[in-house]
Amino acid sequence: MTSKETRKVLAHWREAVPHDRLAHLIKDATRALVRGLQMRLSDHNVSFGHWAFLRILWEQDGLTQRELSEQAGVMEPTTYAAMKAMEALGYIERKHLPGNNKNIHVFLTRNGRALKKKLIPLAEEINAIGTRGLTGTEVKTARKVLLAIIANMADDEASMENAERRVVSTRELSRRINETAES
Repeated sequence: MTSKETRKVLAHWREAVPHDRLAHLIKDATRALVRGLQMRLSDHNVSFGHWAFLRILWEQDGLTQRELSEQAGVMEPTTYAAMKAMEALGYIERKHLPGNNKNIHVFLTRNGRALKKKLIPLAEEINAIGTRGLTGTEVKTARKVLLAIIANMADDEASMENAERRVVSTRELSRRINETAES
């Protein structure tokens, strides 16, 4: 998406559908923030996918790949591919801890830790740009609203789990669609 396309999205929200669903507005705001950060991260040869893992490891180094997957909210094959790439870039090293050959733990290298000083200011810059023109109270209110939405959705997801509903994998959904189409 280019800046022209982003402005078109903004005009769409302000003029065409000013009362559309909040979920769409949040998605478009997220997309704009992510793009701004992606452009800055690319100056340092860091992908947005790697950024998510770096942020987690800066706070808690030595997690297992499974723990990283859970904290990042991605599937384990995605984490595996990212860890392989990040290891090749020299950002992390993967190793078994003594006495445990089952789990692979991920540790930042000196280069991976050093990225924090370069990249955190980029994220802070994006947050400042995104909240430009808002008062501290407005930002605080936005955080409160978004956290309430997340809490409400977590409660809803828990109730779905109790009803034995879940998000199915793309593979399983494709299988279901094919079975329906064939019958």
